[in-house]
Amino acid sequence: MRCRYQADLLWHYIYLPVRTHQRIIKIVLFRVYKGNGGGMRIINLIENTKGHGGCAYSHGLSFYVETSKHKLLLDLGPSEETIQNAEKLGIDLSKIDTVILSHGHYDHSGGIMPFAKINPVAAIYMQETADADYFADDGEKAEGGRCRYIGIDKDIAGLPQAVKLSGDLRIDDELELFTVKKRSRALPFTNKRLLIKENDAFVRDDFGHEQYLVISDGKRKILLSGCAHNGMLSILDAFMEKYGTAPDVVISGFHLMKKTKYTDEELGEIIDIGKELKKYPTKFFTCHCTGEPAYKILKLSMGEQIQYVHSGEEVDLSIAALKSTKKEGSCY
Repeated sequence: MRCRYQADLLWHYIYLPVRTHQRIIKIVLFRVYKGNGGGMRIINLIENTKGHGGCAYSHGLSFYVETSKHKLLLDLGPSEETIQNAEKLGIDLSKIDTVILSHGHYDHSGGIMPFAKINPVAAIYMQETADADYFADDGEKAEGGRCRYIGIDKDIAGLPQAVKLSGDLRIDDELELFTVKKRSRALPFTNKRLLIKENDAFVRDDFGHEQYLVISDGKRKILLSGCAHNGMLSILDAFMEKYGTAPDVVISGFHLMKKTKYTDEELGEIIDIGKELKKYPTKFFTCHCTGEPAYKILKLSMGEQIQYVHSGEEVDLSIAALKSTKKEGSCY
């Protein structure tokens, strides 16, 4: 066995000696990528379903990401439970250097103020409209009023470490943030009840406050999103336009969860999304607002190309999980 180091990736080449009538030659049998994403780790700190023993689970989302240069958080869940889960998982939040707020909803930002007490120096990147007044329409029969506030704590935007953006940003050669300027597909059905309050009137949220993190890991690109409110297919179209290729890995909620039974039309939309995602040479990890019923429907089309990540679980970035799903004739 011989090793070589190339582009920050460690590959092991396995040689098979073959005897010919003249001499023994060595043929490369296969090569295996060693390690979990070149040392990268991505661990869920909280989401909706029970996972790692002892970790709280609640409606919300947070991921811890460790790269060669950064220790960062994508979102901080709905509450201080995110902080407590990090402690249980042995993650030192005082070492975090970067926080990405995917969008301006409470279930992704509730742990930011408690985190800021532990770590007052990590930069918190958010779109400039992330602190607007966002609401959910819970219907006429909802307790406590039809429109429920789902925005962030306004104090977050006033933190000295908060960095308010207007569009895309390249943080460094590992991290980049991008936004969807114009959706290329129809808005997924579950997002149509989400609103913004402007001049005392409720209008449909255009999700301009949503941003997506792209991590460059050697030659791979890993896309992380919170809820994909703009629609995962529109987000992937925007990614393709910006980078000229599909991401190798996507980690995101798909916001397909619904408290009531799906209509036939809604079921058809979920099935169609799964069929479209299957065309990509991409491994998908989902969680949170996708909901387990929608995940099971997606998996019928996508099979092992999609996996669910539960609270406290680590995303498997090994070679087994990342084997190519590219089909012959794929345009990606």
